[in-house]
Amino acid sequence: METPVKTSNELQPFLHDACVSLYAPSLVVSRPDGRIGGPGDGFFHGDRRCLSRLEVDAPGIPVAPVGGGVTGADTAAFRAVLRGVGEHTADPAVTLERRRRVAPGRLTETLELVNSGPAEVAVRLTVMAASDFATMEQVKAGRATAETTAAADAAADGGGLVWTDRSMTVRLTSTQAPAAVDGPAGRLHHDVRLAPGARWSTELVVVAEDRSSVLFPPAPPDAALWRTPHLLSADRRFDHWVEQSAHDLRRLLLTDPQGDGDLFLAAGAPWFLTLFGRDSLWTARMLLPLGTELAAGTLRTLARRQGTVVNLETEEQPGKILHEVRREGVGLPPRYYGTVDATPLWVTLLHDAWRWGLDPEQVRALLPHAEAALAWMAEHGDADGDGLLEYVDHTGRGLSNQGWKDSGDSIRYRDGRIARAPIALCEVQAYAYEAARCGAALLRAFDRPGADRWEEWADRVRRSFRERFWVEDATGRYPAVALDADKKPVDSVTSGFGHLLGTGLLDADESAVLAARLCAPDLDAGFGLRTLSSQSVGFNPLGYHIGSIWPHDTAIAVQGLVRAGFPEAARGLARGLVAAAGAFDGRLPELFGGHGSAVDTRPTPYPASCRPQAWAATASISLLQSVLGLHADVPGGTLTVSPALAGEFGPLSVTGLAVAGEPMEITVQPDGTADVRAAAGLSVRTSAVQATSAVRTTSAVRTS
Repeated sequence: METPVKTSNELQPFLHDACVSLYAPSLVVSRPDGRIGGPGDGFFHGDRRCLSRLEVDAPGIPVAPVGGGVTGADTAAFRAVLRGVGEHTADPAVTLERRRRVAPGRLTETLELVNSGPAEVAVRLTVMAASDFATMEQVKAGRATAETTAAADAAADGGGLVWTDRSMTVRLTSTQAPAAVDGPAGRLHHDVRLAPGARWSTELVVVAEDRSSVLFPPAPPDAALWRTPHLLSADRRFDHWVEQSAHDLRRLLLTDPQGDGDLFLAAGAPWFLTLFGRDSLWTARMLLPLGTELAAGTLRTLARRQGTVVNLETEEQPGKILHEVRREGVGLPPRYYGTVDATPLWVTLLHDAWRWGLDPEQVRALLPHAEAALAWMAEHGDADGDGLLEYVDHTGRGLSNQGWKDSGDSIRYRDGRIARAPIALCEVQAYAYEAARCGAALLRAFDRPGADRWEEWADRVRRSFRERFWVEDATGRYPAVALDADKKPVDSVTSGFGHLLGTGLLDADESAVLAARLCAPDLDAGFGLRTLSSQSVGFNPLGYHIGSIWPHDTAIAVQGLVRAGFPEAARGLARGLVAAAGAFDGRLPELFGGHGSAVDTRPTPYPASCRPQAWAATASISLLQSVLGLHADVPGGTLTVSPALAGEFGPLSVTGLAVAGEPMEITVQPDGTADVRAAAGLSVRTSAVQATSAVRTTSAVRTS
């Protein structure tokens, strides 16, 4: 039988070597040399490609890239040599520098020619641009789209180019008047003469005017939802990862147009620059050590869109938290609820934000939404009443898998067979258990009824999980990744173990079993956790959810191990994740290959991965929290710092943390002692994880 091969027009573009600059809802994807012209390249705004090409050439002259890349979240710079121009020795004489900055709806590229040679030179510099107005879905699917013919922009001083379609107009102008403008060809020509030592520059400005409604406007330039963390540790790769992540996260912020300035984090660039329930919730939870404002904005943004009716087409149900929001015409319904885990995660985030000091009145205002979310778990999430949350795509056109591993082949048996829905995922039961316990704590703290009911419901989930999920192989017992339509265990070994730890679902012996499993080489690849054991049939190190490594997934496992009391088991995973961050220059992608450090000195990129991606960036703060053993209970008046992992990265100091709305600084000394500057109203304590660990409170920031 002949193997089917997709044509080049059906292949998702590879982005592993792309340079991405972003300021949501806009971004630029280019080649490493700055050229915009590859299949996935472009200047995008609101999930539309405004420019599909932006290249700079000197006709008849070889232009050789010599360096460049991102210089910040929204900036990049590139340098090239004009070979043979003005050269009197083997040394290059004339260089072209290209400096990029992206803002919402606006791309600015500064072009600068520099003549470092001894003679005057003459160069014709040609800017070549095109627009196809492709949707992000078309670009992601690798579908060819026809370019729109440009016209000379009569409104531009000195001349420019303009493209237009039904809903968008794109203008390209140059601050230096071009010598010639060729509208149909999309070209601007600059004739430049440079004396020795002279420079010439122009600024290319691309403006996208979107006449359709913008789903989510950009965050205000002065938005300050969290303090910028500054980490100084013994491992500079960790420090740089935290720094780069902080820059990227600020540029992933979007505004809820239905709210009073509420902000949330878009999932990632370029494919998912919009609201995703699960992603936005996890990222807000991971950033709680920097403050609660993002959590509050995320909770309210999703609460405004919480399900109220049963709609089989969109998977909406009363109390359910949505999966994603998109423009019309991207395959799934514009407001799609096909997720089984966002609803319990919403409840848990509300609880955790309260513990970190979110204003009680803000918490109180959201409690009706928490009650609706809890009710959804029992009445719709557990549709058959067996004490477990499950999902099924009712339409045949939605997501066949509705946990975080949502690709169609992600839930499979150890022998490679694909599981049949309805499916109950192991980690979702942990989310549901934790959400019910957290919901009960909130209801009791705010004098609302129902706490006993949800504690009893959580106990039922725990019993059902213990009775139904545990299976055994040659190594011993472990929880299956899921139960299938016949309630039989789907017996593959996965990274899902990490999501169970520290939630309360497991007892101490069960947690110890999983801690050992997570350290085994079939899951621990040396750069993080493989999503599927390398011993499973169907394992693919470049499979989206069947062998690749996801940074957030590994960070969740590290935190689970620390919460469950197994910091030693977390050490290797933490060390591997920081090594991976260093290999990706501090901007960890959405996922990367699961080949492992035993065969590779650096992780293999997953070619179509988002980068930057919100929960890969927030994994740096989650890992920092785990390293510090940091937990807050503001309502209870305590702050716990137990730096059991600090030996891997210490001594260290970190500023920019926050608890109860006030700054917090932590320093871990070489002997493991932690100096903490935090709110005076909190009692700082440590757990005796390391014999050398101690905590000393100094110079309180505020007095309660």
